[in-house]
Amino acid sequence: MGPNGEEMETAAIITTEASHDVAHIHHRMPVIVPPDAFDLWLDPNVDVEMATASIAPAPAGLLDAYEVSTAINRAANDSPAVLDPAPAQAEAAPEASAATKPSKKPKKDERQASLF
Repeated sequence: MGPNGEEMETAAIITTEASHDVAHIHHRMPVIVPPDAFDLWLDPNVDVEMATASIAPAPAGLLDAYEVSTAINRAANDSPAVLDPAPAQAEAAPEASAATKPSKKPKKDERQASLF
């Protein structure tokens, strides 16, 4: 409730241990709620034990990780293009396997501070 008794909409990002697909980037990841659990998560009357029972890393193979441009770090850049692979990866041979994992340590960009 707000300071005047009004209902407030809020949000939180719940994290868990990183899945195998993204652990090389960071040791934590947001929980991805599967569609069949949406009603449970959105029910304000569900008990804590039931809600937290489904917190787990994403299943292997669900996520892809690739480097994107640092343009994504600026809200003024509001375009789907910010999600395109960074130029170094975009120039990679088209026959490269989709299963190819990025290097464990991306090249450091001195123009942007790291969050991790």
